[in-house]
Amino acid sequence: MIEALVISTILLWVVALGLLVAVIALARQLGILYERVAPMGALTLDSGPAVGSDAPKMRLHSLDGRAIDLGARADKSTLLFFLSPTCPVCKKLLPILRSVQSAERSWLSVVLASDGDWTEHRDFVTRHRLTEFPYVLSRDLGLAFRVAKLPYAVLVDEDGRVRSKGLVNSREQIESLFNAGELGVASVQEFVRQRA
Repeated sequence: MIEALVISTILLWVVALGLLVAVIALARQLGILYERVAPMGALTLDSGPAVGSDAPKMRLHSLDGRAIDLGARADKSTLLFFLSPTCPVCKKLLPILRSVQSAERSWLSVVLASDGDWTEHRDFVTRHRLTEFPYVLSRDLGLAFRVAKLPYAVLVDEDGRVRSKGLVNSREQIESLFNAGELGVASVQEFVRQRA
């Protein structure tokens, strides 16, 4: 009986040591995986004005009549956020845009942009309480930046230059536009490639 108890205790210690080795190996693999998987910022598409170039000069009017001069010298940077009333991801990002506008108010203005039927967008603004944002309907604006997929965002600095741009699906991707602009690169992916 005691012999069986000693053997089972030894086997339990062997299993416990095996599990310890497996946990250490998995932790090491997670560390390697973390190094290989770079932070994913906004997906930059190779179309529209290049990062660092002047934004198209346009005088736009929001649904409530506010004038917006894009591409001209301004007091703040502008985040153009292209959306659609039928885009579920765009709707998911609206509270995030409110938070970003509130947190970055000192240096950033958020402008919502789309095209289409004025009435549909007016209802969208009312339903989602978006009156704090200038909301621009301009097909020409989307064409000037060659926006093909939504939600898409472009950061234009105070001097009217495109600082960063890309498809955005989360707060992290929106903030990656700010980081890329601060670093002077087109995207976080470009920054990671330069460091590698």
